[in-house]
Amino acid sequence: MRYLRLPVGAGALVEFDVNQGDAEPVTLYEGRVESMLLSDLGPLDSPTRLYGYVWTTGAQVIIRYYEARPPNSAARVPICAVVRMAKGQMRKLPGSPPGIAVLKYSRGGVFIVDKFL
Repeated sequence: MRYLRLPVGAGALVEFDVNQGDAEPVTLYEGRVESMLLSDLGPLDSPTRLYGYVWTTGAQVIIRYYEARPPNSAARVPICAVVRMAKGQMRKLPGSPPGIAVLKYSRGGVFIVDKFL
């Protein structure tokens, strides 16, 4: 994160799945995801694309990002970021089938971390 000068804890707003913008509720599938920054994250301007992985096992969804591709750039840069939302807002809605998570909101906060736990 030193390369981008992003301190741990820096955050922004992200659309979880670019293919489902503003969909509420949103359906996320276990596996790779392409998301989009809705606000700037340090030197990463909106609408930078974020590439990561969604885990749907358990009561809450986990989204981690490994790469970012700024607008008008073909180059991807490594990042280490996670989605976090308060008050259980990453909790799957009842009836979400295995491997799929239905969430009330399609957007949330993405935050830089120093490593994944």
